[in-house]
Amino acid sequence: MRAVVVEQWGGPENLVEREVERPEPGLGEVLVRVHAAGVNPVDWKTRAGGALIEWGDVPAVGWDVSGTVEAVGPGVGLFRPGDEVFGMPLFPRQAGAYAEYAVAPARHLARKPAALTHVEAAALPLAALTAWQALVDTADVRPGERVLVHAAAGGVGHFAVQIAKARGAYVIGTASAGKHDLLRELGADEVVDYRTVRFEDAVSDVDVVLDGIGGETAKRSLDVLRPGGRLVTLPGPDDLPAAPDGVRAVWVLVEPDHLGLREIAALAERGALRPVVETVLPLEQAAKAHELGEQGRTTGKIVLTVA
Repeated sequence: MRAVVVEQWGGPENLVEREVERPEPGLGEVLVRVHAAGVNPVDWKTRAGGALIEWGDVPAVGWDVSGTVEAVGPGVGLFRPGDEVFGMPLFPRQAGAYAEYAVAPARHLARKPAALTHVEAAALPLAALTAWQALVDTADVRPGERVLVHAAAGGVGHFAVQIAKARGAYVIGTASAGKHDLLRELGADEVVDYRTVRFEDAVSDVDVVLDGIGGETAKRSLDVLRPGGRLVTLPGPDDLPAAPDGVRAVWVLVEPDHLGLREIAALAERGALRPVVETVLPLEQAAKAHELGEQGRTTGKIVLTVA
C-alpha cells in the first residue's frame, strides 16, 4: 500500500511516499481503508524531531482518519466491513494515518457523521477531541459561563468555540480581524483582535480559558479569570503557569476517546458543529500540507485525500 513516511527527522522534504506492507488487524482491532487524513500541528512537530511518539520500524505520520472498515479482527463486535468510521487511533503512539490503510483499536473510532463528507470528518478527531476533553471533561463548562478561546480560528479553536456555545456558554475568541466574521458565524459572542489590543485589557470575569498558544499568553490568561476560574493549556506542561489560590490551571494532552467521538458526531449531525477545511491536498502532497501548516496562518484545518 502507499504510505507517507519520514525518511529522517527534519523539514517537510523528509516526508516521502513509499510502498509498505499493508497492516492486518489483531485482537480488538479494525483495518480502515483511509479516504482522508487530517493534518495537525503535532504531525509536523514530531516530523521535525520525533518527539512524543513511539515510532515503529517505518516512521509513518498522521492520526486523524476517516474511511471505511475493510476488515475486523477477532473480538470486534462494534463494527463490520463497510461501516464508515472516523477517529484518532493510538495517539500518542504511531498510527500512520497518511496511508491507504490504517489499523486501529475498535474503540478508538466511531461511526462517521452521515452529514459530513470523509474530508470533513477527517478534520474532526484530534482537534475536536482536544476541545471536547479540555472544555467538557476537564473544565466542565456550564450554561451561562464566560469562555475565552485563544487562537479561536485555528484547528482546535474553531471547534472549541462551537462546543462551548453548544454547552450554553458566552464565548469570546481571539483572532486577527480578518477572521472575526467566521468566528461570529460559528457562534462567538465577542471577538478580540489580539494584534491591536491586549486581550486582558478587553476581557474580564472569565470562567474558563482555553489556551492553545502557551508562554506569556498562558500566564496573562490568569489575569482575566474570576475566582473559581479554570485555565486549560494545550502546548505542553512547560507552558502551565503557577495559578493563584482559587484558580485551577491544568495541561491537557488529547487521548483516544470513543465516547467523545460519538458526542462530537452527534453535534455534527444536528448542525451544532461544523469543520472548517481551508485546504485539501492529495496524499502525495503531504510535504506541502506541512509547509502550509507550519506558517501558522491556517483557518480551520488542512486535510489530505487518499485515492
